[in-house]
Amino acid sequence: MPPVVSFINPAQGPVSGGTAVIITGTSFTGATAVRFGAANADSYTVTSATQINAITPAGSIGSVPVRVISPSGTSNATVTFTYTASFPPTVTGVSPSSGSTSGGTVVTLTGTNFSGATQVRFGLANASSFNVLSSTQITAVSPAGSSGTVPVTVTTPGGTSAAVPASYFFYVPVPVLTAISPSAGPAAGGNTVTLTGQNLLGATDVRFGAFLASYNVVSSTEISAGPPAGSGVVAVTVTTPGGSSNSLTYAYVSAPTLISVTPSSGPASGVTVVTLNGTGLTTATAVKAGGVTTSFTVLSDTQMTAAIPAGAVGDVAVQVTTVGGTSGAVTFHRLAAPEI
Repeated sequence: MPPVVSFINPAQGPVSGGTAVIITGTSFTGATAVRFGAANADSYTVTSATQINAITPAGSIGSVPVRVISPSGTSNATVTFTYTASFPPTVTGVSPSSGSTSGGTVVTLTGTNFSGATQVRFGLANASSFNVLSSTQITAVSPAGSSGTVPVTVTTPGGTSAAVPASYFFYVPVPVLTAISPSAGPAAGGNTVTLTGQNLLGATDVRFGAFLASYNVVSSTEISAGPPAGSGVVAVTVTTPGGSSNSLTYAYVSAPTLISVTPSSGPASGVTVVTLNGTGLTTATAVKAGGVTTSFTVLSDTQMTAAIPAGAVGDVAVQVTTVGGTSGAVTFHRLAAPEI
């Protein structure tokens, strides 16, 4: 019994040939030829009595019958394959146009003649994967690459797209953080922190723990950031189109408190060394008595000594400043010298 062709998929392709098609029917065993019009298929494989895989030869625009020939005869000529004009694809847009050197960026390509795409390349490397959405749009996942710019090209049976300015993709190295200064600050936030490192240009966010910080990219090696409010020790990271950086730690420090000063008075004519008692004193950066900065020594988180300088008789407000802020005041009283 002669073969019968009942279906072909796909039913169209470019005049340049090279389209892989699946022919479905009956009595294909022992087929000796597959023809598209008068031309033999470039190649074919009989996979079963009901299926043949074939590669179309070059042809002319229009429809031609698809026939299978076997020792028992030639199939019907009622199923056709349509040759269409063959134009190479063009890439007119890549979005986003940059991504990490480690790959994995999902990119949308826009252009023309994408149907039947067989390959998408970033430079010389094949895309990790791609999906043809339509004749004008493809999504592709970038492979790993080296820092720099590469053309993104699409290959179809009609050819390979040209490398034009709109088709380029920029590989961005992963950002690296090497230092944070200061590494602690007030729980209320609002201070300024300097982050130093590498590959910081194009930063898209800076985070202290899970929270976004305000920031300014000073250079590829420096970012100035304003921490949000927070508590405890948190990880600080920077994200760029190249990915997320390693983390550095930042400690939120509560504002100090002063509870008492001992002794609470002393002669106005000289220096009095006092002990200040309170909380959160470890990171003290300054002690002021009546607005005048004076020397101090931190003994523990709850105790420190300070030198109250000579001054006018009367009450003097003593305050401590730490990286967490400035304390309320305790009062030291300067005494007049005794009169004889």
